[in-house]
Amino acid sequence: MLSSCNFISRHSDGVVAEVNGHLLYQIDLESITSSATSPEDSAQRARDFIEQWATDILVYDEAKKLNTERIEMLVEDYRRSLYIYEYEQHLVNKQMSHDVQDSTITLFYEQTKHHYILQDHIFKGILLVLPHSTPQLDQLKKWLNALNEDNMEKIEKYAYQYASGYELFNDSWVTANQILLRLPIQTDILKTSLRQNSTIQVEDSLSTYILHVTDKHFAGEVMPLEYAKPEITKWILSQKQVKFLQDERKEVYENAIRFKKIKIYKEMEMIKCNHSAFCFERKLAEI
Repeated sequence: MLSSCNFISRHSDGVVAEVNGHLLYQIDLESITSSATSPEDSAQRARDFIEQWATDILVYDEAKKLNTERIEMLVEDYRRSLYIYEYEQHLVNKQMSHDVQDSTITLFYEQTKHHYILQDHIFKGILLVLPHSTPQLDQLKKWLNALNEDNMEKIEKYAYQYASGYELFNDSWVTANQILLRLPIQTDILKTSLRQNSTIQVEDSLSTYILHVTDKHFAGEVMPLEYAKPEITKWILSQKQVKFLQDERKEVYENAIRFKKIKIYKEMEMIKCNHSAFCFERKLAEI
């Protein structure tokens, strides 16, 4: 069996394979073989890559023998579409305002909020992970259930002193799935517990977990505006972009008409030419 070194260094110029005049170089294989676990693995990866590379070239060369007019048309269509897309994105990024007023978002939300339904439970709150022997848990719960600036400061000092984990998500929504990654509790139990209480305590063999929620919404309910806002903003901007590009296209067309860059053939009459073929006599209307 050839080792990787033997396999890719037969030619001093770095060429490792050739098919119908196409060359494959050693450098082309480096990314394929660099993560190999052994010389044998490296050689096998190189052989597999060369086989695929050579097969693609052979099939491509055979395909080129077909009538390529349709392919060239498709390539040109794609090329034109790509240029247009890149140009329009440039216009959008440089000239279109990406600001969306809060009043616009709120109005849109009020009119369409029945479409924005939660697929997961979402919460705001505080999570502490504590050793089983942590003192003053009852006092901690009292602070949590009477949150204010003073009690938040006490909670943070308590967490700094005792907690092995502390997460404050009082100003941002987290999903139940995100919480379940941190809590040893099932989804249904979490939902039932938090419907009835703002603070829950669960344990495993290592720690005590205390979760206090300051706001909560459950799957199937309408999203709160704050949670739906990014999605609404994205939709409004997408519609704004459509309108912006429609206006830009219209302006381009109207300018071309104004400066007589476009000639539209208003009438087309088929007449017989002297060479027994048919051609078109076209009366131009410069609009």
